Order: sequence, then structure tokens, then C-alpha cells
Amino acid sequence: MTENTAPNPVATQPATGILTFDGVDYPIDKISEEARNQLANVRVTDQEIVRLRQQTAMVQTARGAYVQALKNALQKA
Repeated sequence: MTENTAPNPVATQPATGILTFDGVDYPIDKISEEARNQLANVRVTDQEIVRLRQQTAMVQTARGAYVQALKNALQKA
């Protein structure tokens, strides 16, 4: 399976409070409220992407089991 994802330009270092964006470091306590809100949006969407990937893996596993069950049922017929 290949992924069609763009490189992630956002990296945060919670222990240091540094946001690295496009290779530039920004102290999180120094960025604007708007930037903090957008950073929160990015984090939420990243979490949702992880959740959806996990859900996709689960559904693909179930599909594989259903295909095998179909194969078994067809062989009995």
C-alpha cells in the first residue's frame, strides 16, 4: 500500500516548547494566538488521520476474513 501524503512541515518538541515549521524553530510561548489556534488544528487533524488509518487497517483485516469466508463457502457449494 502506498500513501499519498505530503511531507509534514510541522514538528513540535513539547518538552522544550519549540515549534519547528519548515525548518525554522519558533518558541510556542512567543507565537500569536492565531498561530497557536492553527497549531491546535493541525494537531487535531493529525490525530484524526492516525485514528482513520487505524480504523482502515481494522476494516481491511475484517475484509480479508470475509473474503476467506466467502472462498470457503463457495468451495462447499
